[in-house]
Amino acid sequence: MHTSTVDHPRPQLTRPGWEDLSGTWGFAFDDGSVGITDHWPRRAEVFDRVIEVPFPFESPASGIGDTGFHPVVWYRREVQLTARPGHRVLLHLGAVDYRAHVWVNGRAVAYHKGGSTPFTADITPALEESGTQVVVVRAEDSPTDLRQPRGKQDWQREPHAIWYDRTSGIWQPVWLEQVPEVRVRALTWTPDVDSRSLDLSVLVRSDGAPGLRLRVVLRQHDRVLADDTYAVHGGEVRRRITLAGDMSLGHSEMLWAPESPNLIDATLTLLDGDGVVYDEVGSYTALRSISASQGRVLLNGRPYYLRLVLAQNFWPESHLAAPDADALRREVQLVKDLGFNGVRLHQKVEDPRFLAWCDRLGLLVWAEMPAAYNFSPATVERLTREWLEVVDRDRSHPCVIAWVPINESWGVPALEREPQQEHLVRALYHLTKAYDPTRLVIGNDGWEQPVTDVLTVHDYTASGAVLTERYGDHAALTHTLSHIQPGYRVVVLPGATVTDAPVMITEFGGISLDVGGAEADAGWNGYGAVHDPARLLAGYRELVGALLDSPAVVGFCWTQLTDTQQERNGLVTASRRPKVPVEEIRAITTRASAAVPGDAVGEFAYGDYAPGAPGGLR
Repeated sequence: MHTSTVDHPRPQLTRPGWEDLSGTWGFAFDDGSVGITDHWPRRAEVFDRVIEVPFPFESPASGIGDTGFHPVVWYRREVQLTARPGHRVLLHLGAVDYRAHVWVNGRAVAYHKGGSTPFTADITPALEESGTQVVVVRAEDSPTDLRQPRGKQDWQREPHAIWYDRTSGIWQPVWLEQVPEVRVRALTWTPDVDSRSLDLSVLVRSDGAPGLRLRVVLRQHDRVLADDTYAVHGGEVRRRITLAGDMSLGHSEMLWAPESPNLIDATLTLLDGDGVVYDEVGSYTALRSISASQGRVLLNGRPYYLRLVLAQNFWPESHLAAPDADALRREVQLVKDLGFNGVRLHQKVEDPRFLAWCDRLGLLVWAEMPAAYNFSPATVERLTREWLEVVDRDRSHPCVIAWVPINESWGVPALEREPQQEHLVRALYHLTKAYDPTRLVIGNDGWEQPVTDVLTVHDYTASGAVLTERYGDHAALTHTLSHIQPGYRVVVLPGATVTDAPVMITEFGGISLDVGGAEADAGWNGYGAVHDPARLLAGYRELVGALLDSPAVVGFCWTQLTDTQQERNGLVTASRRPKVPVEEIRAITTRASAAVPGDAVGEFAYGDYAPGAPGGLR
């Protein structure tokens, strides 16, 4: 996969020649919500400010930096564009929080609800012959609606406790693409490691073109793994592609893992019966399996110890939006350099370019849905609809190994007592499995779990001895799950489906350290504070070491990667400055585990990893 593909806003279905609409747009607050009745899509004069897209207006990077309550905002941009003959013009919006209306030249072209998922409008019928096109976006994001999936965005005016300044409106790339009338609309990859094959599903806009065929060429490095052509029927192609190559003894350079992120490049070409090309797109995939069996997590059929760090991917200057495209690569590389083999994306659906860098550099991802906080029929509808859009968007990324629709009973606060709320968690688990049966699903991460593939526990004790007492062996673990309530919460609900599920501690640590200087304000020290980097390192060694020494726990997730606004419990500051030497954190993180002792000598040993090297390999 080339860097240009990684930087594409939709890295798994790319065409050349797309136009980035990032940059300066007209902007207006509409606190009275009068813009639609007053015809703002046709009134340039009401846009009395400018904003840098795709940064939320609350962030300094936007050029506005207003963190107050503004539930309705408007954007306007003039674009020079003329449709090429035989082509359609598509306007793509990566994410607009929370409701979006879009007009082109005063004509409504799109409506979307959901703050974390993309949508597309075919704007061809709305284009003016003059070539000057006016794009207007209205974004509505109620700051205080707790039925709306909002993640860590605060509903109070000022950030409090563990919630932060809001990210409203456009916060992921906006871009234009000219596409053929007959074209590839969407595609999905599903690997099967045991059969050395890939299942491919492609949706095609055929417009009645006769004799339509799809050619699929798969390459890894300089090797051609497949070169097949299929007939297109009913606007869809579904095929299983068996790959060439050696898979002897179950080992292969073809497999994807954090220590060997082997990707397979794909070119898909739509042809007519005479071989004339209608459309050609680039994509990529990988051979990778993930499962849970007999108390272990298996990567490519082998026991694998998960060393995750919790990441909120929030930047002081741009909030949930990345400050620049390369910041996403730097974030992945930082996690790798600290010795982690995975990241738990917390309360955020990340930019697809971040996932593309995880695919390329080799980093496992737990994907989590931003939470709502009040349970209601509206919550159920909003959460379910957007979550399925999330899964559909990201289910072809090799890096994603786990789906987490609910965290810590947020949005289902009476889960232990109300069957209706338990039904929602179970339904989301099974819906996710119906959409994607190939990955782990954790119904409610951390506690009160009615159904899950991995039994996850959040435990913020500050003592390594207590972690050993609770999780040091199988007997201790069984006692803890049955009789101890870390955080005063039941871990497993009665009747839960958790037989033989592996156990991970997916939040722990959280040691706060103020490092002084400009970033040392009155931070939130909810999990305990130290005032010396040596104490932070010692605490990390003690707590991580206690879990690595347990034969009963198959992975962990440390809280957290970076400081985030008032939270000071990151391993690095908000500006990504390490608080303790990276190599010392790395040495602790990568130590062999008792639960998977083979990771010290196996094929996926950490000794072949070089921090900062391309792909992490020497």
